[in-house]
Amino acid sequence: MDLKNFASAQQYFSRRSFMRNAGIASAAAAAMPSFAKAMSQQAAAQAPVDGPNGRQRGGMRMPMAADTVIISSNENPLGPAPVALEAIGAAAKKGGRYDREYSSAMTKAISDQFQLKPGYVRVYPGSGGPLDLALYSNIGPDKPLVVGDPSYEQGFRAAATCKAKCHMIPLDKTTYKYDVKAMLAADPKPGAYYIVNPNNPTGTITPKEDIAWLVKNKPAGSVVIVDEAYHHFSNQDSVLDLVAQDQDIIVLRTFSKIYGMAGVRAGFAFGRPDLLARFENVTVNNRQIGSISLTSASAAAASLTDPNLVPLRRKINRDVLDDTLAFLQKNNYTFVPGAQANMFMVDVKRPGMEVQKMMMQEKVAIGRVWPIMPTYVRVTVGTPDEMKKFQVAFHKVMNEPTVAHAMLHEYDIPHELDRA
Repeated sequence: MDLKNFASAQQYFSRRSFMRNAGIASAAAAAMPSFAKAMSQQAAAQAPVDGPNGRQRGGMRMPMAADTVIISSNENPLGPAPVALEAIGAAAKKGGRYDREYSSAMTKAISDQFQLKPGYVRVYPGSGGPLDLALYSNIGPDKPLVVGDPSYEQGFRAAATCKAKCHMIPLDKTTYKYDVKAMLAADPKPGAYYIVNPNNPTGTITPKEDIAWLVKNKPAGSVVIVDEAYHHFSNQDSVLDLVAQDQDIIVLRTFSKIYGMAGVRAGFAFGRPDLLARFENVTVNNRQIGSISLTSASAAAASLTDPNLVPLRRKINRDVLDDTLAFLQKNNYTFVPGAQANMFMVDVKRPGMEVQKMMMQEKVAIGRVWPIMPTYVRVTVGTPDEMKKFQVAFHKVMNEPTVAHAMLHEYDIPHELDRA
């Protein structure tokens, strides 16, 4: 699909065109002190607040303008598919009663699609909660955590909460994939290894064979936790078959990304029943993770029935991403190669938080900065129009001189942990 056809693709995913496309979209349904200091400094500047299900949702001292382009939190601008919207409307009519059927139907739909035996899938209101459960149930003071760097911060934060030592292993300097051999060598008896694939924030892929090698060679008793929140944007193989083979692995998925349901909140965990059973003895932020709503469960199950949804949205994302990276390359901006998600990282050759705030002055909200790559900013793939506005603003900011640090406090950028 060419970028000029993006509007027609959006129409495909609009409620107004649902009836016209109904035949296609079937309605059948102790951590590292230096890192901690860097992260706390950034968090203090960005004023995060607690959000649902253990997430950190962003707050700002000054609100964004209504016309601000928001490409900071890896959300999908297409929103839920028509088949999901119809399912939500139907399920909402039964919202006066507790869910007696929808979560079970969602669990069965997922199990059937991935050919997993009963008991290998659990559904949740988002995947941030089950990710914490997977981490908390496998790490502790005597069970360290091994993660990549940079990586999604929920692993590091879980280690801090559990008072577990956290080994942060730099990504491969050329491919930006996880260095699984270095991860294995990091600790003789870790509780868990955490891999995000495609990785957040780099968007890069770690080959399935590398993860399988780690699962095979890790110490007995440890677990490999693979976060596949962005898997659908890539054509690479999943590691879900390792779950079916009863390996020591837990896989997390979400409907927040390619399915466009970040606010609807639906996610799930795959694993052997004994690994998932450990979740029951864990609380997150002093409370149990709540059950999924009937509207979320119905939307998730319905989304799985549309065979065109994932490949079409993957193509839309790829086209916009390629167009944006071509702009960066043409203008000699350095970016992390090999992105296969709905995000990329670009080197701004100065403190990334500075550019983040300068972009906000241009009404473009971009993502945050990771301490190991302080001059890189992460940018979410938005619509073609949003990315054109990003290009104009970015080119302007990159050609402006560095601003004084004191000026940077005019805005507070939203802090969003990209998980729902």
